[in-house]
Amino acid sequence: MDGIEEGKVEDQLRQWPITDDLAALREHVHNYAVQAGLTGTRLDDVVIAANEAAINVLEHGGGSGTLTIWHDDDHLTIDIVDNAGRLRPDDVPRPRPDPHAPRGYGLWLIGLLCDTVSIEQAPGHSRVRLSMTLHPAPLLP
Repeated sequence: MDGIEEGKVEDQLRQWPITDDLAALREHVHNYAVQAGLTGTRLDDVVIAANEAAINVLEHGGGSGTLTIWHDDDHLTIDIVDNAGRLRPDDVPRPRPDPHAPRGYGLWLIGLLCDTVSIEQAPGHSRVRLSMTLHPAPLLP
């Protein structure tokens, strides 16, 4: 798979098409992330972020794409690829939208929820990569 780091265990990779059945896609991401070790708020955050990225594909990215997910010992990574290629690397980080703006919250929210977010643009598609550390350091009191 293009863009997946060397050394990734192939049997950990899962891929699903992005369709208007976002509930099924969220369930796939949730189940995979649980098996990878995410729990609680971080689990919710990655599911919400993946959902937002999938919505962007449906509304702005040509209407179809794929979600690919995998993990190693340290990170859960999700690639969301669209078929339009409108997103650019400088779209992240996205500034906080105006409270009265009708749109523009998706990438901003994704940036808040994930540990890292990047965008790669190539002819005919854009790839949004979301990453969550599986075992983050605990917050100090």
